[in-house]
Amino acid sequence: MTQNPDLFHEKELWQAFPLIAGLDEAGRGALAGPVCVGTVILPRKHPHLLRALSRARDSKQLTPRQRTDLVPLIQQIALAHGIGFAPSEEIDRLGIVPATRLAASRALESIHILPDYLLTDFRLELPELDIPQTAIVKGDARSLSIACASILAKTARDEFMRGLDGEYPQYHFARHKGYGTLLHRKKILELGHSPVHRKTFQIKK
Repeated sequence: MTQNPDLFHEKELWQAFPLIAGLDEAGRGALAGPVCVGTVILPRKHPHLLRALSRARDSKQLTPRQRTDLVPLIQQIALAHGIGFAPSEEIDRLGIVPATRLAASRALESIHILPDYLLTDFRLELPELDIPQTAIVKGDARSLSIACASILAKTARDEFMRGLDGEYPQYHFARHKGYGTLLHRKKILELGHSPVHRKTFQIKK
């Protein structure tokens, strides 16, 4: 049985920290394309927040159509929302962890509100930022703020990868979104790397 994200963590913090930003990433383990981080600040004074976003959950548990349908609802309800990318060149140069943190910083820089507190999915700690924060194991399944951020990140990255499919149709990015599927690995071994592949990532043969 899947767990629906709730506002437990937000409610524990809201009195002291009115502006809580949830953050989550998409594309961390892909072989091509950017890593993307979404951020969402939900309003603590919304009278029916859980009910209004009852369909939101970990983006991996949703179909592409369900994610796409939720994006405008999340954007309408949120006090602020943003997206940040780090391309494959930065991932190869910096490593995936620093590149993901860079994408998270860009997501936060894209919004017009400075959050008081960050709730991040596990492994998305941002020690370089002077903002109190908590990284939650399976945060996208437990925190509504993180779940909404995961939906924005996944949807934005999928759209980006569909755009790359037009530039590099031989790799079929629209089908696998850059992840290491059998088809994708075969195409890399057959054609070599494109300019948007992560050349430091190992390919399982």
